[in-house]
Amino acid sequence: MATKEHYSKLIKEQAKRLGFLDCGISKAGFLESEATNLEQWLANGFHGNMQYMENYFDKRLDPTLLVDGAKSVISLSYNYYPEKHQNKDTYKLAKYAYGEDYHYVIKDKLKQLYQFIETTIGEINGRVFVDSAPVLERSWAKKAGLGWTGKHSLLISKQKGSFFFLAELIIDLELAYDHEFKTDHCGTCTKCIDACPTQAILPNNTVDGSKCISYFTIELKEALPNSVKGKFEDWMFGCDICQDVCPWNRFSEPHQEVRFLPHPDLLEMTKKDWQEITTDVFNKVFQKSAVKRTKFQGLTRNILFLEK
Repeated sequence: MATKEHYSKLIKEQAKRLGFLDCGISKAGFLESEATNLEQWLANGFHGNMQYMENYFDKRLDPTLLVDGAKSVISLSYNYYPEKHQNKDTYKLAKYAYGEDYHYVIKDKLKQLYQFIETTIGEINGRVFVDSAPVLERSWAKKAGLGWTGKHSLLISKQKGSFFFLAELIIDLELAYDHEFKTDHCGTCTKCIDACPTQAILPNNTVDGSKCISYFTIELKEALPNSVKGKFEDWMFGCDICQDVCPWNRFSEPHQEVRFLPHPDLLEMTKKDWQEITTDVFNKVFQKSAVKRTKFQGLTRNILFLEK
């Protein structure tokens, strides 16, 4: 008779075959230790205008409210570190946005993993999640042993750095569970705190989202405030500063995902090219990209803000 350990081994092996960087499994249940932190973070207004962060508070903390009978949270990471980067003297995009929108790429992989479980182990009830539902993905990844939370609030792996996406399968199948990653390997390093031009990273492993360059360039739909003028260091969509300076990212290796490869024109575009971008060029370069989230108007607003 197959054991929980055997099922977990099969799932992890298939995850590797599908290209996932890492896979860990934790027992589904209420995230008691996170409840106070989330409540305080919201009370401090660190979510800015992201009102959706206030929704589904209970569901964010308890996956059994998302999936009836949930027993296991399978946490997965997927590498997006690019082999080639943009020109140095240009307006910059976060590396995760170079290629096709990760929501679609990873969701396809998760569905394949879900189908594998049903075919190999048996019928299950569950859902797949890629950064688009009320799931505290970093908390679950930490519980599943994938890494620790850095001072910049992102998950870090000793072997792989932090340039990876996180995703989850929440299912009603009991499995063998991994040990939580409890050691903080950031130590006394404050490189990410020191490098953040908007002082969004606080000393207690917390990020004031309302001060983050990613928040301003992606989430904020109104006019950018003059108080942050000249502080974006040429970032027009997202920001990688805290990850670029992190010593653990010396272990980052280029991804092997064809769908994450950028449009051939993107890496060579100069500041002048970006300043003169048309809707046709935008649609061509970002045909399936996450940059479409900010739309042509949002990107050109950001570029204009950087120009002046």
